[in-house]
Amino acid sequence: MTQTPPTPAPAARGDGPGRPLSYEEFGRRFLEYAVSEERVAAAFGELTGAAFDIGPIRVGPARLAKVVAHVRLGIPRVHRHLDEVISFDLVLPLRVGMLVDLGIDRHRFEVDGTVHLHLTARTAEPLRVLIEIAEPRLRDVRVNVAAGTKRAQLLRVLVGVDHEIRRFVARYIATEIRKPHIASVLDIDVATRLDQAWRL
Repeated sequence: MTQTPPTPAPAARGDGPGRPLSYEEFGRRFLEYAVSEERVAAAFGELTGAAFDIGPIRVGPARLAKVVAHVRLGIPRVHRHLDEVISFDLVLPLRVGMLVDLGIDRHRFEVDGTVHLHLTARTAEPLRVLIEIAEPRLRDVRVNVAAGTKRAQLLRVLVGVDHEIRRFVARYIATEIRKPHIASVLDIDVATRLDQAWRL
């Protein structure tokens, strides 16, 4: 009676399951998995659709103009850089509806813009992964102000509309990224999570 020979085991692939990893390579892979673009974007998900008001504030020469604005944030975009230090560029779109009141007349402006944040992944004792956010500066807030008339365009320059929007948006974002619901997502206590996963 002829016996069918056993099927040989498939050859091990270089990147297949079970390939031995050095501790260093394992640590790097773990870190890259833990701080994915999706996880970082999710941490800022609660800011999507968030809205806040600016003003009324006095601006321009002799503070004669009064500005009020309504700002709404869009869906963040994240790009990860896998260099020696893992970092992220996060872009947060914004839309602004603004009214400048001179007392004798009013001008409305529509503003599109973005907030640019830089984040860096760090490791810390005892066994933590931290994502640090550089506080936004004025230059990290970029706006494109649409003025319907030449008079409105001149008014925009005279009262410093762009500067005021950038200043208030930078301050708002700096406050939001320090709030507990964002800070907790960006501080991963690996030891505690492993203990919880292995608890019987």
